[in-house]
Amino acid sequence: MSRKRPPHTNDRRPERSESRPFQKPLERRGANKTSEQREPYKPREVREPREATGGRSERTPFRGPRGPARASQPKLPADMALIWGYHAVREALRSERRKVLRVVATAAAAEKLAGEITHKGLQAEIVPPEQIAQRLPADAVHQGVLIEARHLPDLDIEDLPENGFILVLDQVTDPHNVGAILRTAAAFGLDAIVTTERHSPALTGVLAKTASGGLEHVPMVTVTNLARALESLGRRGYQRVGLDSEGPRSLEDEVLSRPLALVVGAEGKGLRRLSRENCDVLARIDMPGPIKSLNVSNACAVALTITRMKLGA
Repeated sequence: MSRKRPPHTNDRRPERSESRPFQKPLERRGANKTSEQREPYKPREVREPREATGGRSERTPFRGPRGPARASQPKLPADMALIWGYHAVREALRSERRKVLRVVATAAAAEKLAGEITHKGLQAEIVPPEQIAQRLPADAVHQGVLIEARHLPDLDIEDLPENGFILVLDQVTDPHNVGAILRTAAAFGLDAIVTTERHSPALTGVLAKTASGGLEHVPMVTVTNLARALESLGRRGYQRVGLDSEGPRSLEDEVLSRPLALVVGAEGKGLRRLSRENCDVLARIDMPGPIKSLNVSNACAVALTITRMKLGA
């Protein structure tokens, strides 16, 4: 006859007794009370007005994050752009290609730009600087002036001059870099900059501010396929020189001639394969110091200096 095995000694779970039923969940306090048994409602104490408390309430209200609140602004139409900053706005007002619709400025900035504003047949809307800042990104330096303007007219690759000197940007996406390149290109008198529709910054805002007016002086040609654009330039007789840190020869050692297109790639990635294949020459920039690589905008400035000296104009 088999013995009944005793329960395991390590089993610490107590057996549930029928005399100890499950406890009911706690009920909401006062739920079973009648309306006569419940305590009467006591409204919160009304705060004294600020005048009665010496200009301060007893509790300091929450004011939110520091800085002025940014009011929501109506979205601009697709064919319009915001341009800010003294130099960028001044050159836009002077440009015959740019249609300016509205000028918003502080009194001091409007006085400095009075001649340019009158030239466009406009009248500035005088506002405090805080009101201009509310329409712009948090870190924008507007220098007291903002305009609403139409985009510049589009150019085609076939509109480039027959004996031109141009820059071609292969997916350079940083607006600060492209703006700095535009400013340098304007200083060197380039005929145009070619860039792609995708993977390139909008020609407004931060880019225009960084370019300091260069956007008004260097025509921009936007293409959908950069490889085909380089092929088109080759058929028109352009010498296509790609800047490549691993290029077989130094840019200073190359024989350069007009019409000329300097092709520059993005930082890190450099030129894409099809861009490299559609260049006649791949050249590097030799630097004498221990650091051999340059920011893309600085590399453009050095390359333009070398190229201008070799072209003799």
